[in-house]
Amino acid sequence: MYDMKPYLDEIDRVIAKGPFHDDWDSLSAFRTPEWYQQAKFGIFIHWGVYSVPAFGNEWYSRNMYMQGSREFEHHVNTYGPQKAFGYKDFIPLFKAENFDPDAWAELFAKTGARYVVPVAEHHDGFQMYKSEISHWNAFEMGPKRDVLGELKRSFEQRGLTLGASSHRVEHWFFMNPGKQFESDIHEPLERGDFYWPAMPEGHHHDIHSQPYPTDEYLQDWLVRTCEIIDRYQPKLLYFDWWIQHEAVKPYLKKLAAYYYNRAHEWGVEVAITYKHEAFMFGAAVPDVERGQFADMKPYFWQTDTAIARNSWCYTEGNQFKPAVGLIRDLVDIVSKNGTLLLNVGPKADGTISAEDTAVLTEIGEWMAVNGEAIYGTKVWRKFGEGPTKIEEGQFTDSKEKVFTSQDIRFTVKGSSLYATALVWPEDGRLTIRSLAEADASRLPVFHGIIRDVRILGYADAPAWSRDAEGLHVHAPGVHSDKPVVVKILLD
Repeated sequence: MYDMKPYLDEIDRVIAKGPFHDDWDSLSAFRTPEWYQQAKFGIFIHWGVYSVPAFGNEWYSRNMYMQGSREFEHHVNTYGPQKAFGYKDFIPLFKAENFDPDAWAELFAKTGARYVVPVAEHHDGFQMYKSEISHWNAFEMGPKRDVLGELKRSFEQRGLTLGASSHRVEHWFFMNPGKQFESDIHEPLERGDFYWPAMPEGHHHDIHSQPYPTDEYLQDWLVRTCEIIDRYQPKLLYFDWWIQHEAVKPYLKKLAAYYYNRAHEWGVEVAITYKHEAFMFGAAVPDVERGQFADMKPYFWQTDTAIARNSWCYTEGNQFKPAVGLIRDLVDIVSKNGTLLLNVGPKADGTISAEDTAVLTEIGEWMAVNGEAIYGTKVWRKFGEGPTKIEEGQFTDSKEKVFTSQDIRFTVKGSSLYATALVWPEDGRLTIRSLAEADASRLPVFHGIIRDVRILGYADAPAWSRDAEGLHVHAPGVHSDKPVVVKILLD
């Protein structure tokens, strides 16, 4: 068990001397980094001890102790009773023998991503980095490699910005089911133990019913997170939902002030993403998990979702989304002032599945042609047009969206307006109604002068005309099952 006092004293020192203090008034001076707003597309990585059983999802560490669950039965049948083979016994099997950070970096760069957010510590409490705080980490156990440190080097060599996610705060209650029967999780547990504290959980969907974590636990959470900040200097910090608990708030403010002050020292721009109302609005960047907004927002926001519908980590039964749907989501999100953080779950040996690789490769091929309509763009006066409505909110991405050839999304950069047809018409005739000739009786109207029209990826210029109905683009030579970008040059 380490002595927290020196770490806490250093945290207080950094907060006291920097421009940001641990209150919302001070933290509201946060400004979303320019690099983040221009990047538009990132990769999330869920890889850890839970990748070894590769069953159910990344909550295996909890569910294997939940009596009556699929994971419980699978565990007993495959590995034996939990008292003889617990979650900790997967750690020696997590060898990562084929882990090649350069290969990951190359794949993600080809995908067109601009930032990458590996999970530094998930709810299971296993750190994927070298740590002075706990011995339960990937540098001392399992792979015996500083995974986050190696990824940082490889990513930054290829111009990818490093982020990191911490799901540690949920560990307060995560391992509690193992205390309900004879397992390897039993009292006494103390700080420094892998399973500590394994406390009871309230109603999962009502955060205010959750038992209060102790100051000792929250101080440990703060110190762990600040260690990630200092050791790896991530430009983005991602947190899961439980930081919204009111007991966490004072420590969350300290964490944000510490991080923003460190960034000020280093002369870099950083951001924190959060869910629900964990942060005071304007003090960090809101995130929507597995969902989107229906309309354009005046503030920058992020969607995080996964290639797999059923899990964030690799499992033997993953159901993979097609690339075309993810590309349409990306275009829709960017048109509404957002960015997409797309998750991949590597296998325990460190390889990325053929299915994940195929999806990432397809996205990369599209981005190589059409990226100028994504990177560095701004929102236009409206996000798009067309009949299809996006269902708003979290956990809505399990339903396949059915777009039509009338569904178009807009972005703008310099003198170029990009109109992306989410479904290209079979006859090659696209009408963009938002660009109809000005009619004083209809507001708002577009008064811009169109100088030329091009289609990205095609050398031949399309035929085009404009009337009171809209801008008509005719390109019979264009055939694509993915979104097609019409570049409109304005005077």
